[in-house]
Amino acid sequence: MSKPEVKKVVLAYSGGLDTSVIVPWLRENYGCEVICFTANIGQGEELEGLEAKALASGASRLIVRDLREEFARDYLFRLLRAGAVYERKYLLGTSIARPLIAKHQVEIAHEVGADAVAHGATGKGNDQVRFELTYMALDPRLKVIAPWREWDIRSREDAIAYARKHNIPVKASLRSIFSRDGNLWHLSHEGGPLEDPWQEPEEEMFQLTVSPQRAPDQAEAIEIGFECGTPVSLNGERLSPATLIERLNRLGGKHGIGRADLVENRLVGMKSRGVYETPGGTILLAAHRELESLTLDKETLHFKDLVALKYAELVYNGQWFSPLREALDAFVDNTQGPVTGEVRLKLYKGNVLVVGRRSPFSLYREDFATFGQEDVYNQTDAQGFIRLFGLPLKVRALNGLPVSGLDMPRPDYSRFKRD
Repeated sequence: MSKPEVKKVVLAYSGGLDTSVIVPWLRENYGCEVICFTANIGQGEELEGLEAKALASGASRLIVRDLREEFARDYLFRLLRAGAVYERKYLLGTSIARPLIAKHQVEIAHEVGADAVAHGATGKGNDQVRFELTYMALDPRLKVIAPWREWDIRSREDAIAYARKHNIPVKASLRSIFSRDGNLWHLSHEGGPLEDPWQEPEEEMFQLTVSPQRAPDQAEAIEIGFECGTPVSLNGERLSPATLIERLNRLGGKHGIGRADLVENRLVGMKSRGVYETPGGTILLAAHRELESLTLDKETLHFKDLVALKYAELVYNGQWFSPLREALDAFVDNTQGPVTGEVRLKLYKGNVLVVGRRSPFSLYREDFATFGQEDVYNQTDAQGFIRLFGLPLKVRALNGLPVSGLDMPRPDYSRFKRD
């Protein structure tokens, strides 16, 4: 298959192993100008020395955008308000970042007159889908280059050898060869010894959180304030979205909070094992859920849990810029008005303990809940309710059918006439 003609490409560049070798590879194989784009979404020290590294690799320039506040406000907090968690554990830190990066990558391609975009996602992973669905949604005219689907490099060992051949310094080594992705929300670890799901992660692998066993012996109490489902303050101090998450990351990390080890189902069909550190997000999710339990009615809360599952699936599958996600956001936004108030928590050795919650829109009334108050709840009313609520069970029993549905009597087909 012949390669398309490309004059200028914008590469989503992290400075890690994969994107570092992509720069010279693009120049060698496409003969095009390479502009690197790095999104600052909270990965911190990884940005140091990045421009010099990109230029030394053969890029014509590096463009860096500070997207931390946009990331927190328009992506992470939407994820939080929806309550989205993928397969019971994963708080979607990598998944939610890709559409934001790809969106700005497309914008930069327009600004610099590029005719192509490129990413460093492998042909086995989910990120290729997340990047490319965003490209398709925002500008399907751009050519897309995915080197991992084209080149002869088939392992991280091959990539390290290629980097050394082109004098590109990389942190990864053959001895410790984790694939990591970090941002304001989390740090993920994959590959290397983690590919054996029976193998316990080494403690030295973790970077955001201390071991719960080594966390402080005293619990730390904090208070998080919410307005319409959005966290706005920590211990009474109003903070910007990104700053609030950063503060909670430090607090949660100190107490060993936010570790998740799971074997997940990738979009492309295979299972993979990932270990995630999401200290601040874990704290915020617990607080938000608790405030919703106080302010949302039963039917809305239960249905919102169903929406959260679909929302998480859309984010994981790269369908952020889709009509369904926008429609689900409309539902979520409609539910979040009363989710206003404060939640008190204690952080202790890997645990987030909710110890108090209050809201001006609370649906909880002590005088309604008390067993001794008869003017709002007449206990004798329960008798008729139970009779109606249990009527299907009563009819089933009167018909002599087993409660579990097992060992059902065989129907008598002789009673039915043949046509």
